[in-house]
This record gives sequence, C-alpha cells and structure tokens, in this order.
Amino acid sequence: MLMAGNLFLFMSFQMLIPTMPPYIKSIGASGLEIGLVTTLFSIGAVAIRPLIGYMLEYKSRKPLVLIGAAALLIITAVYPLSRLVFVLLLIRLIHGLAWGWSTTVNGTAAVDIVPNSRLGEGMGYYGLSVTIGMIIAPSLGIYLFHVTSFTNLIFISDILGLFAVVLLAAVHYRTPDVVKNTRKEDLTFSYFGSLIEKSSWYPALLSMMACFGYGTIVTFIVIFGEERGIDQIFLFYLFNAIMSSFSRPIAGKWFDRKGPKGLVLVCSSVTFVAMWVLSFAHSNLHIAIAGILFGIGFGSLLPTLQSWTLAQTPAKRRGVANGMYFSAIDLGIGLSGLFFGVIAQNVETGTLFQISSVFFLVVIVMTFAQGRRKSLTEERAVS
Repeated sequence: MLMAGNLFLFMSFQMLIPTMPPYIKSIGASGLEIGLVTTLFSIGAVAIRPLIGYMLEYKSRKPLVLIGAAALLIITAVYPLSRLVFVLLLIRLIHGLAWGWSTTVNGTAAVDIVPNSRLGEGMGYYGLSVTIGMIIAPSLGIYLFHVTSFTNLIFISDILGLFAVVLLAAVHYRTPDVVKNTRKEDLTFSYFGSLIEKSSWYPALLSMMACFGYGTIVTFIVIFGEERGIDQIFLFYLFNAIMSSFSRPIAGKWFDRKGPKGLVLVCSSVTFVAMWVLSFAHSNLHIAIAGILFGIGFGSLLPTLQSWTLAQTPAKRRGVANGMYFSAIDLGIGLSGLFFGVIAQNVETGTLFQISSVFFLVVIVMTFAQGRRKSLTEERAVS
C-alpha cells in the first residue's frame, strides 16, 4: 500500500512537470518566469528537507506521511484559481516545500518497514513507485494537456492524489525504537547538519550527477520526437517502465549479495549506451530499443544509489539521508533543465542527449575511484 500510495503521489505530481511551463507561458509568462517554474520548485523542495530530516529523528512516521500527502493534494487543487503569474510562481514554491516534505518522509517510512538484510531488494521494489511514476506520468500529462483543459488536468491529478492519501492512511507504519526513545529536547537542530549526512554523501552526489544527465530526457524527449517525426514517442516510456519493473528486483538482490559498486558501474554503462541509441533514433523501433536499455540501466541505478545511501547511514539519521538523496535528484534535474536549455539553442536535441550522456561516464569514474580509494585504505590498515 505504501508503494501504491507513493506511485499515485508521484503520478499526480509528475503530470505537472511538462505541462506547467506551457500553461504559464499561455497566460503571459516571460522566458525567465517559465524557467522559475522549475527553479522555485526545486528551491522549496531542497530548503524544507533538512527540517524534515531533523523531525524524522524524533517523530513517528504516519502523521508526517499524511500531512505531506494532504498538503500536495490541496496545493495542486489551488493552481487553476489564479491566472496571475506571480501567484502561480508563489504556489509553485509552496508546492516544492510540500514535495520535499512528502518524498523524504515516504522514503524513510519505506526504509523502516524493510528488513536491513533485504534493504536493496526492498527499496528496489519501493523505487518502482518512483521510477514508474516519473516515466508514465509526464507523457500522460502531455496527452491530457493537448486533449483537454488545464483545469481538467488538475482535476485528474487531484483524483490520483486522493487515492494516494487513502492508501497511505491504511499503511501499518513502523518507527524505529531509537526514534521512539528520542525526545526533541535531546536534539540540537543544525540546518547544515540536517542538509548533508556525512556518512553517505558520496552516493547522493552520484545521484545528482546521474539526474543531471537524465534531466535532458524529461525536458526534451517530446521535442525530440517532433524533430525526428517519431509519432509513438510514448514507446520510450512504455518499454522503460516494463524493463524497470523486471530488472529492479534482480538489481535489488544483487545489491544485497554483492554490494552497490559493481551494480552502479553496470547500470551507468547501460544508461550511457541507451542515451546514444536514443540520440540516433529515427523510428519507433529505435525508440523502443532505447526505452528497453534505459529501463534496465537507469531504472535500477537510482534505487541502487538510494539503497547505498541508506545502507551507510545510522538508523536514526536515515530521514536526513533520504532528504539529502531526494534533494540531489531535484537539484540534478532542475539544474540540468537550465544548463541544457541554454545549450539547446545551439545544437540539435539528439546531440544534447549525447552531451548529457557524459554525466553517466562521470558516475562510472567516480564510483570506480571511490572503490579504488577504499581498497587502498583497507590495504594500508592491514599493513
């Protein structure tokens, strides 16, 4: 039920990612204001997470989960009530705060339910709700935006959000004993201390690098399909979702048996190849092949990095680590849109995918370097 509730939550939100920019443009927003749609949201999400990570050190899970889901539901419903650009941007900032709250507490609640011995497998299953939501919902949102009004799109988004609230309310949550036995008075809040978890910052940094590369897919794949005359661009999302569903449990078991590093290297390599296949696509078949490869690679990469982040974090600090992980994702995608949006003015979209694929090579090099550094440290300790 937690997975299903989180899936509906992600779908409700992700439908708005590709549709908010054209909507706000239609009511007279400037280029800068269109860019702020993503930037303000990311600022809100990143800004709230240290506070939520701190609260997760001493508060039970269920109230926090339901507050976040209900806030997302209400804020989404407010969008059609104003056609003033300034008001919509303010709502977008508040939406980011609610999103940062919800993703952090939901991910932490999932970790609390999963046994430590099956962390990779369990978070792999949970991660399906995130990845499938990120894959399916944008194309659904684009379709609805073209065939109906923005108000109707918001209505459907809120229906999905309502399903999420109902399902999340029915979950039997578990709060770790160390959290139950901790009082607020026992803790000292430090904003920076709750922004970064020192024990697990490295895999979170890898997540940001990966999402920086992935951001071009979110922003430009529909435009790419129009440029190449590919009329079934949804096949990328479809096969991506299918292969993510099949590969995720396998990757999770691999993580539990052999650890994260080899898995990250394989997933990043497959994703790199997928980006290049996509960049050369001129037919629906090419798009389907790219979707298959991307589902195998990127579909397992993010959950692996999340499990790696959490596996290195003490139980009472997992809320902070989750917040750091999701902030890394938001920053990666948000900054990618701005960075590659500038480059897109001078190069073809296919070339843009090739350039952004370099960030998956960066992930490979950083993972290999971290593994090498750890091996050298262990050798020195033995000698």
